[in-house]
Amino acid sequence: MQIIAQHGEVFIILACLFGFFMAWGVGANDVANAMGTSVGSKAITIKQAIIIAVIFEFLGAWLAGGEVTATIRGGILDPILLEAHPELLVYGMLSALLAAGLWLMIASSRGWPVSTTHSVVGAIVGFGAVGLGMEAVAWGSVGTIASSWLISPLLAGTISFVLFKSVHHLIFENSDPFAAAKRYVPGYVFLVGFIVSMVTLIKGLSHVGLDLSFGQSFVLSLVLGLVITGLGIVMLRRIKYEKAASDHFGYANVERVFGVLMVFTACAMAFAHGSNDVANAVGPLAAVISVVQSEGMIDSASMIPWWVLILGGGGIVFGLVTYGHKVIATVGTGITELTPSRGFAATLAAATTVVLASGTGLPISTTHTLVGAVLGVGLARGMAALNLRVIGTIVMSWLITLPAGAGLAIVFFFMFKGMFG
Repeated sequence: MQIIAQHGEVFIILACLFGFFMAWGVGANDVANAMGTSVGSKAITIKQAIIIAVIFEFLGAWLAGGEVTATIRGGILDPILLEAHPELLVYGMLSALLAAGLWLMIASSRGWPVSTTHSVVGAIVGFGAVGLGMEAVAWGSVGTIASSWLISPLLAGTISFVLFKSVHHLIFENSDPFAAAKRYVPGYVFLVGFIVSMVTLIKGLSHVGLDLSFGQSFVLSLVLGLVITGLGIVMLRRIKYEKAASDHFGYANVERVFGVLMVFTACAMAFAHGSNDVANAVGPLAAVISVVQSEGMIDSASMIPWWVLILGGGGIVFGLVTYGHKVIATVGTGITELTPSRGFAATLAAATTVVLASGTGLPISTTHTLVGAVLGVGLARGMAALNLRVIGTIVMSWLITLPAGAGLAIVFFFMFKGMFG
């Protein structure tokens, strides 16, 4: 208690700096891979992707980023063990933010799309196991999180494979692909509107007092899906067939139709991502602020001050603008060649997986889901369409994330313990 009273202001300043650094890492890595499909398919330019992400990620983080956050992330640590020594939680959360931020910086510099959630979880497990004892960590929760490495890419990959095959069969193999696109795309527009509304309602808006049940979200998403379909039909009517000498089958016109869809999915996924993953940066930060302001009281859930969400949103945007291009290149062009129709199948499959996971309580990583979906689209065109060397590197980076976060957090935990006592 005495340590917190003595160094409280220093702890809050450090937490804000490390929280911004962690949010920067989320922007450089996580946002970049969410935008990768849109940029890689050339539906939007990298400049447009950054503008969309800046607006919608920030709005998502600020409007729906969290009124209440669980300070002990995902039930990983036992808060009772920390009541006698609240300063250990402060050291731990500071080291978790710094360790996860540093690992995300290393991964982003290499162009590796890794999970920000797993980076934070690994860091918290690391300082918990070494600083508090092995019994302080809920190993069951850690095992469940590790299982998502396999579940989310497999599920998203399967859905994107089926989606792309359906697009190929219904539209590209038709005698008049452009007419077929105009006929079937409104159905895909409805799917996009419905699925992305579900993602946003389930993952995004519970923090602004709109705490809807799964059933209520489902009905509201159906209505929003129909409204968006109406808008889509109006936009599709404006796309005229353009004859090109090199394009005998009119496939370029079909891809222009899917390009319209990709812009919409990019906006909605950016909002849902900003509202959900800002918690990775501001959750530990809120824990430190809560402990310092309550003079050592440990509350399992604490209010997040509005300025913390702006700090998190600002960090995410800054990370994408300054360093996001490397991960965008890996996801957008490194794994397989994307077109708007393939990018659409991958993005919608990733969004669908997120909805299924939220409804069933399955722990997943946005990154693993999206990479799995891109793999599924590539597989639909055959193994030759995949860059196996890039895929091998990505899988290795996933396996390293938890131990890397844990190892760095242990070093920083003892460093802070030594500095402050």
